[in-house]
Amino acid sequence: MICGVLKDKVAIVTGGAQGLGEHLCHRLAQEGADVVVADLQEVPARVVANAIQTEYGRKSIAIPVDVTDEEMVSGMVNQTVSQFGYLDILVANAGILISGDTTEFDVARWRKVLDVDLVGYFICAKHALRVMKEQKSGAIVQINSKSGKEGSFKNTAYAASKFGGIGLTQSLALEFAEFGIRVNAVCPGNMLDSPLWVNSLYKQYAQKLNITEEEVRQLYINKVPMKRGCAYENVADLVVFLASDQSSYITGQAMNVTGGQVMH
Repeated sequence: MICGVLKDKVAIVTGGAQGLGEHLCHRLAQEGADVVVADLQEVPARVVANAIQTEYGRKSIAIPVDVTDEEMVSGMVNQTVSQFGYLDILVANAGILISGDTTEFDVARWRKVLDVDLVGYFICAKHALRVMKEQKSGAIVQINSKSGKEGSFKNTAYAASKFGGIGLTQSLALEFAEFGIRVNAVCPGNMLDSPLWVNSLYKQYAQKLNITEEEVRQLYINKVPMKRGCAYENVADLVVFLASDQSSYITGQAMNVTGGQVMH
């Protein structure tokens, strides 16, 4: 029997079908929450939901959603409340990353990053908050980035969306504090073992810098005072804390999980 700090809470995790989102779904369930796995990819989302039910005995459903589509997001929240009765936690994890030289950056692709990473976060928060406001309780945790704290080289769209996400987090925290709702952001460092790095970024940076993929990894490790990359569990520890009553006096914060690489 699970008796974690999120026992019997109901959580939505966007982008929950793979990578960090999948890990967060499992961790929330492990802490006693029922979990809605929301993702563009319905089949992998169902696999995660089924695994949660099997491994932790918690209720879990998969809901296909495009976070930029307000009708789908509204439906996701309505379906959650219909199935579970209420909504305690939103983890706004869905996001994309497109980088490139500014002078060559296609404006439509630049705008797409903001549409998913910033507007999508707003839409999900908007519809979660209409339920939480009525309940007079709830916690929203946005998965942000260290790129929300400082500029990112040739990564203007992503950094702009993440800086905006922190402003949105603070503004929502101010607006909804009186309703017993807390809104915070988590800013991870480089997750060097994630699919994004392993399947894509190491190759890209190795070609650009004319070094091996192993040397790219070491280069990024050397930037971190604690000399290691950010692990999913490092992020999950903070997400669970911010989603739980243990952080009942914390709102409007953007907390770093960067091994000391960013300290502001």
